[in-house]
Amino acid sequence: MYFESMSRCLRGAALVLFLGLLAPLWALAATPGEVQVGSVLREATLHGLNGPDRKLSDFRGRPLIINVWASWCPPCIAEMGSLERLAWSDAGQQFMVIGISTDDYPEAAKGFLRKSQATLNHFIDQRLNLENMLGADHLPLTVLVDAQGRVLQKVVGGREWDSPESVRLIRQTFRLTSTTPSLVKR
Repeated sequence: MYFESMSRCLRGAALVLFLGLLAPLWALAATPGEVQVGSVLREATLHGLNGPDRKLSDFRGRPLIINVWASWCPPCIAEMGSLERLAWSDAGQQFMVIGISTDDYPEAAKGFLRKSQATLNHFIDQRLNLENMLGADHLPLTVLVDAQGRVLQKVVGGREWDSPESVRLIRQTFRLTSTTPSLVKR
């Protein structure tokens, strides 16, 4: 009896240990169809929230910053102003900035855009296609994409995109030289 009980206890402990070792791997698992860093984004139709529908390939030819957000996400809301300032800074001529809402209801996303007086192009992901392709299992997610559509970097979490630290990240990722216009608005 003692040995049966001990055997069950050891099996239970082994299972807990095994699952504990796998947990970090699950955290690293990609979303379904996720395009990894270094790979080219697939074609997708972007459904406009504050403008017309576009194809993802329409943005090729210039580096692209894609911000994935939701109207119910406080860090998403907090960083939106800095994305606007970044887009309208001198370096806005060097790359594009777009937003993709993961809201379930387009009216919630449109309401937020009206309230924030957004001027960037924003789109909605109605069937999780872009959310999965970009790997947005946590919000906000900002994806830096080169002019050929290759994912260079993914940044999870809110940040001030016009801060010196973020400007350095963008310069390094897009390999912008110091002779390109400043990223910080004058």
